[in-house]
Amino acid sequence: MKANEIRKLSTADLETRVEELKEELFNLRFQLAVGQLENTARIKHVRKLIAQMKTIITERAQ
Repeated sequence: MKANEIRKLSTADLETRVEELKEELFNLRFQLAVGQLENTARIKHVRKLIAQMKTIITERAQ
């Protein structure tokens, strides 16, 4: 998901999506600890998406 696509979402949708991504990140970290995670790059990608969405939410709040 690119920044332009993220900006088109409403603030409520962004907050919902951030919560879903946080759950996914938790599951990915758990899989990593257990040794079942195949695509470790997904952790970095999810963290980046969360940061982008939080930044846009903060920009809209100002």
